Amino acid sequence: MPQFATPTASAGNEGADAIARIVAAKRDMPGALLPILHEIQDRHGFIPDDAVPTIARALNLSRAEVHGVITFYHHFRQQPAGRHVVQICRAEACQSVGAEALAAHACKALRCDFHETTPDGQFTLEPVYCLGQCATGPAMTIGEKLYARVDAQRFDKLIDAVRDDAEVRA
Repeated sequence: MPQFATPTASAGNEGADAIARIVAAKRDMPGALLPILHEIQDRHGFIPDDAVPTIARALNLSRAEVHGVITFYHHFRQQPAGRHVVQICRAEACQSVGAEALAAHACKALRCDFHETTPDGQFTLEPVYCLGQCATGPAMTIGEKLYARVDAQRFDKLIDAVRDDAEVRA
């Protein structure tokens, strides 16, 4: 099996080797690009910029094609996330019961927009387009925990509880 150039700067040498192994293991799968991107993000928390040439070369795609897929899907990150990923449902059912107001409040309260991380590195805010809680929206997650019927007050309490927990551990 041929060796491909490995990413170095963003992923680091150990990360570059891991990315090269992921790409080599999955490159012959039908539709390999998405499984490769998912596994890289699952292992590294984001898709390092310097992984793109490795993926492109292995799949005989242009860098622009790989980058286009990464930027098209909201799931993929190009920067490391904060300690806690906050996802707010932006689907129609949640919008109909206040998700837009919740989203605006979250941006203001966290002092960052969607796809950004708070200045202290604690929270990354991401949109998601259905958490399966359509009857109990607006819905959101913090990490793997799902919350329903979230308004601005409940959002603040949940974020404060995460912050307080982090301070207790420190």
